[in-house]
Amino acid sequence: MPAEAWIAVIGSVAAVLTTVAFVPQIVRTWRQGGRDLSYGLLGLYLAGVLLWLVYGLLTGARAVVAANAAAAVMVSVNLALKVRGGSRGAAAARARRPRVALDMDGVMADTLAKYLDAYNRAFGESLTLAGLEGRELENAVPKERSAAARELLLAPGFFRDVPVMPGSQEVVRELQQRYEVFVASAAMDVPTSFDDKFAWLGEHFPFIPPSHIVFCGDKSVLDVDYLVDDMPRHFETFRGKPVLFSAPLNAGETRYPRVSGWAELRRLLLGAASPAPAVAGGRVAAPRTS
Repeated sequence: MPAEAWIAVIGSVAAVLTTVAFVPQIVRTWRQGGRDLSYGLLGLYLAGVLLWLVYGLLTGARAVVAANAAAAVMVSVNLALKVRGGSRGAAAARARRPRVALDMDGVMADTLAKYLDAYNRAFGESLTLAGLEGRELENAVPKERSAAARELLLAPGFFRDVPVMPGSQEVVRELQQRYEVFVASAAMDVPTSFDDKFAWLGEHFPFIPPSHIVFCGDKSVLDVDYLVDDMPRHFETFRGKPVLFSAPLNAGETRYPRVSGWAELRRLLLGAASPAPAVAGGRVAAPRTS
């Protein structure tokens, strides 16, 4: 085969390969929307192949014309799919209800009250909430008792019968009318608590589906608009809007917006006060069901 023929074959194969290379990207953009593709890349590439097309027409190079015409079509399809995917994604984001994640211990569950009572019973003490301001319980007790105090949390069943925070059930129901509500507990702090916490939520908040219960360690993984938590450390890498739920341990915290209970949280997120929840025997009365 003459050298000129080999040159033509090589050029033709190269043109086919560089053109067909866009087919997998078109399939991926069709399926995933092309968020990882740059408009700048596609625009410059399209301008380049169009100029090559003009060059081929002016010089009579049919292979150049054919390859770049096909490439222009491929790039244009990719660009159109990306625009379509971006529009659909923006519409979906607008249609999505805002999301709020609620911490469990110290927000929905009065875990500190039970923890404090368990400590006082175990050691014959009379430690009060006022004595915990700015500190967690383990840091407020004598150093030699810190490990033993921690062991109280690890006792089987500790988290199963924690009191419900007054007003939480009613406000969570109201929030669900406007927000997508998640429970986000840093359960990895006490890995033995998973089963108890899940059962507790099933008993007191059965209207929150299991798909919206998140047990984690680092809450920066949450893709939500609001995070309501009593632990300031969870806000440090959180990308949404933090809401600090008042507790003795965060008494001196001033970096984040604060609410002092569920009534204030209702006003913050719903913008209107509602009737106070019914309380029976010091605990929130369970919602009536038909």
